[in-house]
Amino acid sequence: MTKTYAATVTREGRWWMVAIPEIDGLTQARRIDEAELMARELIAVSLGVALEEVAVTVTVESVGEVPVRSIVERIESDRRAAAELERGASRRAIQLAKQLAAENVTVRDVGSILHVSYQRAHQLTTADRQSTGS
Repeated sequence: MTKTYAATVTREGRWWMVAIPEIDGLTQARRIDEAELMARELIAVSLGVALEEVAVTVTVESVGEVPVRSIVERIESDRRAAAELERGASRRAIQLAKQLAAENVTVRDVGSILHVSYQRAHQLTTADRQSTGS
């Protein structure tokens, strides 16, 4: 059975220091993409378990004075918010396109109003409500 451990990474000089608090372990890696494997190997050796039984979630805490973790969390939050806004805008565009089409506005004119291509306007006016997540 695989167990997941948390590893926190900080930059010290040319090395990435990988801390695994749950086993009070510390290892290092030259490149960030090596941090997970280095942590898994340390955990497996320390606990006497197979490498395949160990999973690690790596979080970069900081690099020098740069608070990497908090900035990455904000970026991910912004991306989620942007995706939700995009979904809402798409739903509203479909709704408006269908309303305009119901008023006999041509697909080309729907595209001009919505600032999209003729092809995209056609997709919007014929969109199936199930495929839009509504």
